[in-house]
Amino acid sequence: MAHGTRTDTYPPYLDGDRNWRDTATRYALLPLRVFLGVTFIYAGLDKLTDSAFLRDSGAGSVGETMRAVRDSSAIPALVDLALKNPVGFGYAIAFGELAVGIGTLIGLLARLAAFGGALISLSLWLTVSWASDPYYYGNDLAYLMAWLPLVLAGASVFSIDAALRSRRREHSFDYS
Repeated sequence: MAHGTRTDTYPPYLDGDRNWRDTATRYALLPLRVFLGVTFIYAGLDKLTDSAFLRDSGAGSVGETMRAVRDSSAIPALVDLALKNPVGFGYAIAFGELAVGIGTLIGLLARLAAFGGALISLSLWLTVSWASDPYYYGNDLAYLMAWLPLVLAGASVFSIDAALRSRRREHSFDYS
C-alpha cells in the first residue's frame, strides 16, 4: 500500500492530502509570529504610554539612554543621529514597533513587517546592546535572529496575506 493509505498504521491526515509532518511544517512559525507580534505591540505601547521615555533627558528617557550608550555602541554616528531629536526618535521607534507588531500578528505584509522588526532589532543591537558582555546578555541580537525566518517565509497561515493569496488564486481561475 502507498504511504498514508492505512490509517491504523500511519499518522492521520490533518489537512486534506497532507500528512501530519506537512501540517506541522506549515504551522511551525506561528508561535514565533505570535510571540514577536505581541511583544512588539507591547513594546510600542509601553513606550508611548511611558511619560519618562518620551523625553529628551531625565531618568528612563530615550535621550538619556542614547547618551549613555553612545560611546560603547558599534555605530556612534547612528546614536548621534538619534540624539539630534531624541523625542522624535523615541516616537519613531514606538510607532515602528507598533506597526511591525500589528503587521506580524495579523499577517498583513508579513515579510515587510518582519523586515522592519529585523531592522529595529539590528539598530538596537548596534547601539543599545552592542556592549553587552558576553554578547548573549543582550536580547536585540536574539530578536534579530528570530525575525529572519519570518522575513524569509512570511505568514502562511492565519494571516491576511494568506487570505489574499487564496482569494487571488480563486479569482485567477474564474473565467466567467
